[in-house]
Amino acid sequence: MVALRGRDIDAYLARPDPDRPIALLYGSDTGLIRERADALCAAAVDDPSDPFALVRLDDAELSGDGARLVDEAMTMPLFGGRRAVRVRGDPRHFARAVEVLCENPPRDCLVVIEAGALRPNASLRSVCEKAKTAVAIACFPDTARDLAQLIETEMREANLRISRDAQATLMALLGGDRQASRNEIRKLALYAHGKGEVTLDDVLATVSDASDFALDPIVDAAFAGRPADVETAFNKAIAAGTYPGLIVSAALRQAAALHRAALLVETGTAPQTALERAIPRLHFSRKDVVAAGLRNAGSVRLAEIIGQLGTAALDVRRQAALASSIARRALMAIAVNARRRG
Repeated sequence: MVALRGRDIDAYLARPDPDRPIALLYGSDTGLIRERADALCAAAVDDPSDPFALVRLDDAELSGDGARLVDEAMTMPLFGGRRAVRVRGDPRHFARAVEVLCENPPRDCLVVIEAGALRPNASLRSVCEKAKTAVAIACFPDTARDLAQLIETEMREANLRISRDAQATLMALLGGDRQASRNEIRKLALYAHGKGEVTLDDVLATVSDASDFALDPIVDAAFAGRPADVETAFNKAIAAGTYPGLIVSAALRQAAALHRAALLVETGTAPQTALERAIPRLHFSRKDVVAAGLRNAGSVRLAEIIGQLGTAALDVRRQAALASSIARRALMAIAVNARRRG
């Protein structure tokens, strides 16, 4: 079984093994899949913009003729040089063709397959994992270690440092899609260019507002006890391509902030003052609904919610195929409970 992990992935991306010329990229992080496919194609051919060197196939070309993949992979370049075939689409259209190529691998041609999420028993994944002539590379949302490394790399290339609190906040705002995360970090680095160190204010100014804007209605409605609003806003976010893990992360941040506020209230601080201390940059348009969330749950209940959301965040990463359902259930549970208490 050739399912690459860790450093083996980086080594293969930098220099694809000619004895394993078929690379399957699968998983729920479409940005990471694209990024790795780009890296493989750049390493496999001299000029990825040359249509004779890099052939792109999708459902339009393969839905009625999966054998075209075999033909393209076996075609000898007219003027010599290396070639690559980049495949994207429904695996049902070309799984059999990939099996043929695994049995009779092409020479001087790398086949890069972007397949999306695949079950362990999916035909295409099974074929590539079992074949000695192919590699299967899982592309799932970044772990905390992955995000820390990504931030460190981008900061180093921009000749910047990042403060500890800024990095912690930035990591909480990223994840789910590697390319989206990288783009946010680069936007932050551009904003802080010439400063030497990236601060928490820099992160909040460039990343937080853009990342949280579409998620605020979901999270606010959940803690305020409005299940119907949660359902509507959640469906819109998912339809727009939002990764469910980002929604759970946003809910976790809100729960933590409300927990801090609840502890202040329990020691005698006025609710409005407690909210201002716990969420110093809370937009005026959200103050009433967030205050409702604070009224609906004390510190003990919020601590329970934090634990439940932490479990949901882990489940989202482990069960990519059920990520949307897991996130929806977690947010709806908070909303229903809050409505009963409100």
